[in-house]
Amino acid sequence: MLIFHNPVHHAHSGRQEMYRGRLVDCHETPARLDYVLVELMRRGLGQLRLPGAPDMGLLLRIHDPDYLGFLATVWAEWLALDPAHAALDVLPSVWPGAGLRRDVRPRNLSAQLGRYAFDAGSPITAGTWEAALAGAACAIDAARALASGARRASMALTRPPGHHAGSDFYGGYCFLNNAALAAQALREAGATRVAVLDVDYHHGNGTQQIFYERADVLTVSIHGDPSTEYPFYLGYADEAGAGAGLGCNLNLPLPAGSGVEPWLAALQTALARIRTFGAEALVLALGVDSFEGDPISRFTLQSEDFLRIGQHVAALGLPTVLVMEGGYAVAELGINVANVLEGFTA
Repeated sequence: MLIFHNPVHHAHSGRQEMYRGRLVDCHETPARLDYVLVELMRRGLGQLRLPGAPDMGLLLRIHDPDYLGFLATVWAEWLALDPAHAALDVLPSVWPGAGLRRDVRPRNLSAQLGRYAFDAGSPITAGTWEAALAGAACAIDAARALASGARRASMALTRPPGHHAGSDFYGGYCFLNNAALAAQALREAGATRVAVLDVDYHHGNGTQQIFYERADVLTVSIHGDPSTEYPFYLGYADEAGAGAGLGCNLNLPLPAGSGVEPWLAALQTALARIRTFGAEALVLALGVDSFEGDPISRFTLQSEDFLRIGQHVAALGLPTVLVMEGGYAVAELGINVANVLEGFTA
């Protein structure tokens, strides 16, 4: 398996996030990817590759140009307000919520942040844009590596994660939607129908939003019930797609505290839907925060359960791009991700 590794992910290292009413140290840290890389190499589970330059044309087919322009310039605008801001992260503080207009575009930076961010837990730093772009390139290159048919699977090993980022918004630590970019790259490489299977504990609201009205990409997500779990406002079972995409979105929410048996039952439902959809390629949005020890999630899967997940996904027999998403029990993160790959390649 080729593993496209983000060489500049350390450039994005948020200091603090808002969590349960107070600023805390960020859960999404560079150490996450470092632990995964060490364990994958220790087990000999792939060959490392560096990504090329990002395909901006493909990015523009997934993300809004104004949004990309915002991400590219927000740090410079932050410093222009006050050079002392270099020691701080960029976090939003005001949003166009109930009773306010969304059709206006205020020039004030605080207003722009609130327009594009849906939470206060996703700090932007000096290197966020650089790291996110390189991560997007990892996802695109991993997808294109499968185009020849010579390989069954590839991986985008990157951070920041991506599945909460929509066409024109960010949140949940995510800025560019790597899984969506991989799916689009697979489509453009010749796959008529592509499925995205998101196994992160938190619903991939950004991926759902991007493909919600498309019939060529099936989005399936197994996640914590959004009535109690982040991101709260999307991820319910009655969200089936719209327009041409009606029937092309499947949400499988599970209650907090769920263990491996109900989780695997949901996975079988997901895999059956992918088969009936007729997918020719798969993107696995690989979050492993369903692990019992994860600090911001509430499923009870054990490390050995991730071997079974990899085995079941591999049984689809589809060309597969694995895209790294969440997982915040840092000490066990490498083991859990490596177990998925080991199960997949067994």
